[in-house]
Amino acid sequence: MNKQNKATILNHYSAWKYVLLVVTITIMFFSALPTFYGEDSAIQVSKNAGLKLQPLALQQQLLSSGIDVKRIEQSHGQTLVVLGDNYQQAQLKSLLAEQVKDPSELTLMLAPAAPNWMLSLGVSPIKLGLDLRGGVQFLLDVEIEPVYKLHYNTFVDSVRQFVRDESLTGVAVQQLVGDRVQITTSDSNHRQALRAFISQRYPNWQLSNNGANSLSVVLSATEKNNIQDLTVKQNLQIMRSRIEQLGITEAVVQRQGEQRIRIELPGVQDPAEAKSVIGATASLAFYQVMQPNSINSKKLNDEQGQPVSVARRAVLGGEHIVDARAQLGEMGLPEVVIHLDRDGGKKMSDFSRANIGKPMATSYSEYSRDEQGKVSQSTKVISVATIRSQLGDRFSITGAGDYASAQQLALLLRAGSMTAPVTIVEERTIGPSLGEENITNGFAALALGMAFTLLFMGLWYRRLGWIANVALLSNMVLLFGLLALIPGAVLTLPGIAGLVLTVGMAVDTNVLIFERIKDKLREGRSFAHAIDRGFDSAFSTIIDANFTTMITAVVLYSIGNGPIQGFALTLGLGLLTSMFTGIFASRALVNWVYGRDFRRDVKV
Repeated sequence: MNKQNKATILNHYSAWKYVLLVVTITIMFFSALPTFYGEDSAIQVSKNAGLKLQPLALQQQLLSSGIDVKRIEQSHGQTLVVLGDNYQQAQLKSLLAEQVKDPSELTLMLAPAAPNWMLSLGVSPIKLGLDLRGGVQFLLDVEIEPVYKLHYNTFVDSVRQFVRDESLTGVAVQQLVGDRVQITTSDSNHRQALRAFISQRYPNWQLSNNGANSLSVVLSATEKNNIQDLTVKQNLQIMRSRIEQLGITEAVVQRQGEQRIRIELPGVQDPAEAKSVIGATASLAFYQVMQPNSINSKKLNDEQGQPVSVARRAVLGGEHIVDARAQLGEMGLPEVVIHLDRDGGKKMSDFSRANIGKPMATSYSEYSRDEQGKVSQSTKVISVATIRSQLGDRFSITGAGDYASAQQLALLLRAGSMTAPVTIVEERTIGPSLGEENITNGFAALALGMAFTLLFMGLWYRRLGWIANVALLSNMVLLFGLLALIPGAVLTLPGIAGLVLTVGMAVDTNVLIFERIKDKLREGRSFAHAIDRGFDSAFSTIIDANFTTMITAVVLYSIGNGPIQGFALTLGLGLLTSMFTGIFASRALVNWVYGRDFRRDVKV
């Protein structure tokens, strides 16, 4: 057997690896630094708000009103008013609303308290969750039954229209109790035509014989599930749009369960306005006015309680509204200017062209839940106007009430009308003092855990233990830097628990390596050789252990929500940073401390 001697260099890294390590930690350090300065409550005034005062005059007026203004900044036409007292945000908004032309352009936000030179680097603090920052949480229930009812009504109208178009005599279409549509006819040819129509137009509905002369049609379970899933997703999107229209930044809008939505508004201490908009289900519809008691008409009451006969089907609904703004009309009356999408504009143009000189009714609908928990819809006609000329994708309506009511209606329409009614089933308010207490207690636990860990590692492993301590501190820097850099990452109180757990897991990586080094020393190897073999032999064990834990973190983040996601996020990121510092940074520190050791490694 031939033996080949091969010279190797132990405990040595190339220069570029050291440069990579230093650059990475430096970048993460500056990314994490603004977090330790905290944030201040602030309100941003858009350039479209029409601020009447200059910054200096505005600051003097606010200070005279008892508002603790920390600073006022202007940039690109926008004005940022930063508070020294987080409890005065609602009071500040009320005062600013008197100094602007459009209060809807005021945005509640939190401004970083870090120095401007630091913020100029493009870094920002870690986003804090509701339990750390304080704010309001709503739990909404999406009522699906009205959506099912709407689908059944649409189905019945479609079948009846088919019967009229095909001149099928002796056909009765009626919706029965229990979500079932019954179609009765004694003509077998008519039944066959109806079967073909329903199978083609409504393939996801269940069609069956109900006796010799009737057909029974119901929504299939699969279709119901699809409708429910789509409805909740649409309401989620509309809720996000409404939160944006309210001017609340960093809100969390997530689905919870099958038909509930959870909304977190960090930093908001006055939930009244948010509650009125989030829970509202206002929508508009435009109808052709019909003669009383005419065929295919229904009656809606106006604001005085008088009945108005309108067509059963609306010309178009609120889903075609892309923008709505409140303004004062030529007569000084408040009105809402509506901008439609292309399809809505075409429908309105075609209808108005064919009905010049005829009246058109505008209806306002909203849902409410009674004491028994049943959801009911109330619809009223807010305007009946004669069409004077052909309308397009932009026109105005009146009858919404005073200017404040017109602004509220415009906001709801701009944010979208709900596809299903929602009701607030739970509301929680967390004050900023409780959030500060959570932060203090959470980071005190983190500091205490780190202190005991650093002390243990330094005493038990001596020189290598202090290297592990430096790597652990580097790990926390990397973790905080990543949390600040990743878009959408939010630190919650369970997330701090994940940070504490990460401390133990990061040290566990070094413990595995150091115990392997001890084993190699017991075998009689040199210290340099034991270090080299200890890192190599522990590598696969570390990867296996962290990979299995990472699977758990990914599953928790995927199926969890809120606090669970906060814990899973810090746990997952902590696994990545602990492997980086435990394997790469620790080895680099060992190499730097002990230098190169040229030895012969004889391989057979």
